[in-house]
Amino acid sequence: MEALGARLALDPTSIAAGLTADPTGTATALAFVLGGVALGTVSGLVPGLHVNNLALLLASVAPAVPGPPRLVGAAMLAAGVVHSFLDAVPALALGVPDAAMAATALPGHRLVIAGRGREAVRLSALGSGLAVALAVPLAVPVTEGMTVAYPTVRAHLPLVLGSAVAFLLLTEGTLRAVAGGLAGFVGSGALGYATLDLSPAAPLDAGGMLTPLFAGLFGAPVLVEALSGSGVPEQDDGAIAVSRRTVAVTALAGSLAGAVVGYLPGVSAAVAAVVALAFVPGSTGARGFVVTTSGVNTANTIFALFALAALGAPRTGVMVALQETRAPVNLPLLLASAGLAGVAGFVLVLGLGDRYLRIVGSLDNARLSVGVLALLAGLSWLFAGGVGVAIFGVSALVGLVPVQFGARRVHLMGVLLGPLILGA
Repeated sequence: MEALGARLALDPTSIAAGLTADPTGTATALAFVLGGVALGTVSGLVPGLHVNNLALLLASVAPAVPGPPRLVGAAMLAAGVVHSFLDAVPALALGVPDAAMAATALPGHRLVIAGRGREAVRLSALGSGLAVALAVPLAVPVTEGMTVAYPTVRAHLPLVLGSAVAFLLLTEGTLRAVAGGLAGFVGSGALGYATLDLSPAAPLDAGGMLTPLFAGLFGAPVLVEALSGSGVPEQDDGAIAVSRRTVAVTALAGSLAGAVVGYLPGVSAAVAAVVALAFVPGSTGARGFVVTTSGVNTANTIFALFALAALGAPRTGVMVALQETRAPVNLPLLLASAGLAGVAGFVLVLGLGDRYLRIVGSLDNARLSVGVLALLAGLSWLFAGGVGVAIFGVSALVGLVPVQFGARRVHLMGVLLGPLILGA
């Protein structure tokens, strides 16, 4: 335990001294990190581009990038952090359904329908920004605890994940919703079991099945439901309508839940957010979900970095890419990169989020939805070829199931949880 603590301990004074001792090296490192920020900005604003596919793309081109592997790794981490901030923006702006469907819409979309999209953008930025600030001091004690518990958790992983699935189903409001959630879980789980290990020929060497699966399960159904909607309505001001305490508590819940996502395979930000909010006193509604989900998504990157350093276990695509590029796990450098990327991501969300909503709101909603569906199909082809397009179509049909029964879409994470529970 003491050895682990020493390995993970960080001395801010020594970090600062190292940065000032070599101005040229610091400038070079900063250039790499800013390059990663730029890549993460572009990828985060592209609907349906999963951060894991971004990471694999970066890993495939990393050997051709001139520069030491440690700086290439820092750029990749920065790209992943910024992506985790900005991917909330297209999720809020695209696929907004008709107001009559608000009850079954995603929490963020409910805010947009109510004219509170600008507030949702700020809540997302706060959730991610606070997650970075909270995850760093929490990472060392949480990592030490998880290092002790991990062998037991790993030995009983199917039981742990099965309990999470049971909790999600039992917290649905009606028996009909439970049945719909179970159908969505089984259907997506069967898809994952049948396809995750496939390696079809595709235009991009750094392909994978995550893009067609996630685009079909989570992206396409939302866009199909939005075809008859009127798109993004006129938005009110961006004032946050919940207390600072609520934002802080839900962000903390997201950070702690991000630790779970960082150490347990198959658990997504949405799964962790639903579980975490169940333990938050009082009802936080859609606003709390936006803060918590954004917090989980970003904190996951920090905790996954510490999991890689302590356990040698890459839990995200970015961490896998770091290993594949043989970038050393230099915690001071990587955390400094993540911190800088976090600041950049926060500023970028605030600067681009309102504009994104305004631009999307000015476009024809039906044409936009069809266009984004075509983009998702195109991404599926790029990453997984013709097989990917077929799987995208099948996944889209499965993704329509839960909402038809009034169930949450989170049950579709069975695409990862199902195979893990079965030991595949």
